[in-house]
Amino acid sequence: MAPAKVNLTLHVTGQRGDGYHLLDSLVVFASVGDVLRAQSAPAYSLQVTGPEAAAVPLDDSNLVLRAARVLSPQACAAFHLRKTLPAQAGLGGGSSDAAAALRLLAAIHDLTPPEPTTVAGLGADVPVCLWSRPARMRGIGDQVEPFGPLPEFWMVLVNPGVKLSTPQVFAALGRKANPALPAKLPRPDTARALAAWLGAQRNDLEPPAIAQAPTIRAVLDALRDTRGCLLARMSGSGASCFGMYQTQAEAEAAAQSLRRTHFEWWVRAAAALGRPDQVARATT
Repeated sequence: MAPAKVNLTLHVTGQRGDGYHLLDSLVVFASVGDVLRAQSAPAYSLQVTGPEAAAVPLDDSNLVLRAARVLSPQACAAFHLRKTLPAQAGLGGGSSDAAAALRLLAAIHDLTPPEPTTVAGLGADVPVCLWSRPARMRGIGDQVEPFGPLPEFWMVLVNPGVKLSTPQVFAALGRKANPALPAKLPRPDTARALAAWLGAQRNDLEPPAIAQAPTIRAVLDALRDTRGCLLARMSGSGASCFGMYQTQAEAEAAAQSLRRTHFEWWVRAAAALGRPDQVARATT
C-alpha cells in the first residue's frame, strides 16, 4: 500500500533564493491509501484503476514513472495503481505512490533502495513518504528524522472535493519566516496529550488555503462538532483535513455522521500508523 500522508503540523520557516520554501513538519501515515503493484517488464508502463483514476496522468509526468526511472532507467517494470486517494488533496498521494514504486522496483530487481534524502528532487513529500513512518521533515523536505513511536490514535480524513494548487497556496502565504517547531520535541504517551501539544502548533498554509477555498473552514467546523474529536486541522496545502480521536469506535462514528450530512465529501476513518510494525504491514 501507498499510505496517505498527514501533516500533523506544517510550519513554514523561510524561503530560499531559488523559491523553495523551508518547512518544519510532523508527519504521520494512515491505514488508508492507494495500492501499487509491479512486475518485471521489458519497458516501463502504468495502468491506473480505482475511483480516483480519472485524475491521474498516464504520461511521463506521473510520479510513479518518474521515480522508477530515477532509480533505474534500465531495470523496468509494469505498474498497476489502484487510486483511492483524491488527487491534489494534501494527503501526499502522488508522493506516496512514487515512494511505493521505488520500494517495489528495488525489491523485484534486487536494487539498493535510495536514501530518502536523495529523492527530494521528485517533490518535497517523497523523502518522508519513502520513510513511511512518523517523522519530522525539515528543509525542503530533504531532512527526515524519526518521531515517535506515537501513542495509538485514530483519524477521520475528509476532502471536500476542492482542488488547490500548492504553488498558489504558498504564494498567498503572507509571512514566509515563521517560528519552527521546538528544537526538542515532546513524547506524549496518550492521544489526548499528543493532541493537546499539537493544538499549540500550526499549519501555516491553512489560512491562505481557506481564503482560496472557504469550504475548508466548513470541513474543520464539522470535524470539531463530532463526538470525541481531539483536534481538527488541515493537512499539507489542503484541501483535506483530519480529525484526531482516541478510539476506532469514535472515529468510525464520526465518519458515518459526516457521510450522512455531507454525502458529497470524501470521508475515511483510519488508524494512525505510529509504530514500526504497523508501518511494515501497511507498506508491504
